[in-house]
Amino acid sequence: MKAGEKTVPEKFDYKKMYKDLYMPKAVPHEIMVVPMTFIMVDGKGDPNAEDGEYSAAVGLLYALSYTVKMSKMGAHVPDGYFEYAVPPLEGLWWMADGKKGVDYARKDQFCFVSMIRQPEFVTPEVFEWARREVEAKKKLDTSRARLELFDEGLCVQCMHIGPFDDEPATVEKMERFIIDNGLYNDIGDCRRHHEIYLSDPRKGDISKMKTVIRIPVGKAVKGV
Repeated sequence: MKAGEKTVPEKFDYKKMYKDLYMPKAVPHEIMVVPMTFIMVDGKGDPNAEDGEYSAAVGLLYALSYTVKMSKMGAHVPDGYFEYAVPPLEGLWWMADGKKGVDYARKDQFCFVSMIRQPEFVTPEVFEWARREVEAKKKLDTSRARLELFDEGLCVQCMHIGPFDDEPATVEKMERFIIDNGLYNDIGDCRRHHEIYLSDPRKGDISKMKTVIRIPVGKAVKGV
């Protein structure tokens, strides 16, 4: 670098900086997940349904997330803004009938929270600004979206490699790990089956798709 030249800051990549969260090994293990801020959208129904609630939720999430990211180009630059890559899409899943876990054979009964992590500078004020921008410029209804601090806590996680429909085998492996390590599955009204999508199923070989799966757990009490 020549004298007087300014260094260009690298783009912050959450996947690279937090490999324990986004690039785990393909074997189950415990992890304590710290609180993180997300834009979230609730919905229900088969995620593969054309023009379904899931497709609309994902579109809204990306519209809001990229509006925040590109705020650097206008007059509304948030305090503390830094260059970053938009983190991957994530989802919390459960069954409409209250069944524990997810039943891949009844996708039409899925309920979900679709979400994307936000940088630390995204405050409620920044989020509300992004909502107004998306409504004005993209003509999207943003009323379904919310900004929320998600405190997930203790989980067992594993990298699943392959199609989504093959996930039950990975979940079964995780369930065995939970029992063998004195834990219990804590999925319920407040804690959900969690997936992080690192691959686009529309691109590449689906047999090599990577999805992080998390199951919230608790410590089993001895003698109970």
